[in-house]
Amino acid sequence: MNTFTHKILTVFRDPVMRTRIGFTIGALILFRALATIPIPGVDVLALKNLLTSSQFFGFLNIFSGGGLSNLSIVMLGVGPFITASIVIQLLTMMFPSWKAMLHEEGEAGRMKLSNYSRLLSVPLALVSSIGFLSLLQSQNVLPQVTLFDFVLNVIIVSAGSILLMWIGELISEFGIGNGVSLIIFAGIVAVLPTNISQFLAAYNPAEIPVYLIAVVIGIIVIAGVVFVTEAERSVPVTYAKQVRGNKVYGGTSTYLPLRLNQAGVIPIIFALSILLFPQIIATALSRASIPAIADFATWATVFLNNPWVHGGAYFVLVVLFTYFYTAVTFDPKLISENLQRSGAFIPGVRPGEHTRDHLAAIVTRITLVGALFLGIIAILPLLMQTFTANQNLAIGGTALLIVVSVVLDLLKKIDAQVAMREY
Repeated sequence: MNTFTHKILTVFRDPVMRTRIGFTIGALILFRALATIPIPGVDVLALKNLLTSSQFFGFLNIFSGGGLSNLSIVMLGVGPFITASIVIQLLTMMFPSWKAMLHEEGEAGRMKLSNYSRLLSVPLALVSSIGFLSLLQSQNVLPQVTLFDFVLNVIIVSAGSILLMWIGELISEFGIGNGVSLIIFAGIVAVLPTNISQFLAAYNPAEIPVYLIAVVIGIIVIAGVVFVTEAERSVPVTYAKQVRGNKVYGGTSTYLPLRLNQAGVIPIIFALSILLFPQIIATALSRASIPAIADFATWATVFLNNPWVHGGAYFVLVVLFTYFYTAVTFDPKLISENLQRSGAFIPGVRPGEHTRDHLAAIVTRITLVGALFLGIIAILPLLMQTFTANQNLAIGGTALLIVVSVVLDLLKKIDAQVAMREY
């Protein structure tokens, strides 16, 4: 029996693993059921035309986990929660007390910051729903309704986003993997049958070379994501010998693994959140009663929807968020202090500040490679759309990147659970 088969049997034989996997599947089924419940008064034909004619709404549909495709009660997806997480993490970098709480209190500190993110998600969901519903009314996707009905729709959409955030938290706690990432993953996978049927309906033998190029690029992207995600820089570490009584401890050599891309798919999600939020607000304000605000909002909407502006901002944000998230999750000072307390050192590097600077320099160099890779993959669909005039390819790259990264992360968590039970 090979190792893979043994792990599969271990997963299905262990009752705890079966419960966790079953809970995850059940939660995702509940999410997809909620995504089929539309809000009242949707013009299906106008919505379909809007989704197919706008790259912005295509990205938003991915980001909402597919909830936008029929204007469901969870159309906002986990966007408000992710935006709130970004804001809280930025504040963590700005306020030393919050950063100290994160590193000193450990899991308790992370729980406090997570509660702050959840609380901030509520006003962000309300603002996003107001702007987005106003935008859909301006595009004649939703009818003009009374103030009471509009407020009711805002409450329903906001509550749907908060409910989805709660489901994601439950998956992370009682299921397998990161709940927020799995919700986005489920939304992407759920639209595959529809995309395949549309592709077969619009199949054109004259575009076979384009299809082959897309397949080759998809394979290269998958291989690249796997390689970059699994690649790591090994930093040698040696433990000093210690004499205790008649025994000698230490003197062994090991290594500190530093991943090429420690942020995973998080920078992509962060960048999409930052890009989509101002576009929703600007488009909603374009119908303001004050001419100056309406004119500026209209100009901002046209400017942000420019493909090259969108692509350039997307690339820069992905690179910046890769560095930012790495800085939040990896603290060279803390690592150097832990090494020094345990009697370990990097050969040729003095303990303390020199070790901290050495680790920081290594992480900065290797993160550059991972950040540039994520940025190139993010804007690759835009380049393909420019040269092939195929709107579907503008969405595929980001979706493919998220799916591959989430699957790799999920497999690692399952493998870790199996290894823990074996030992």
